[in-house]
Amino acid sequence: MVRVSNGPALRQKKNRRLKLAKGFWGGRSKLWRTATETLLRAWAYSTRDRRRKKREFRALWIIRVNAAARMRGLSYSAFIDGCNKANIGLNRKQLAEIAIHDAPAFDRICEEAKAARA
Repeated sequence: MVRVSNGPALRQKKNRRLKLAKGFWGGRSKLWRTATETLLRAWAYSTRDRRRKKREFRALWIIRVNAAARMRGLSYSAFIDGCNKANIGLNRKQLAEIAIHDAPAFDRICEEAKAARA
């Protein structure tokens, strides 16, 4: 019986993995074991950071809305409470964009939030 080697398949596997490691520093892009370890860690970080990115952006929007609301005499919590009571259905991302790019519209939203709280 003929001895079957796994040469072509293994070479393809290694080439595929090393291609993914392209751009890594030193042996991390050239050595099979080091590249594999580095890729496994990179994939773990990318999974973690996809979740973290959502948290960080929400925190950024809250900071921006808070700053804009305080310039108009409202705290963030009072502003959000007023928006909820006034049935303003904008999320924090939209509120942050309005606060940055359309100050008169944000002024009107703040007035409605104040009126709804009173």
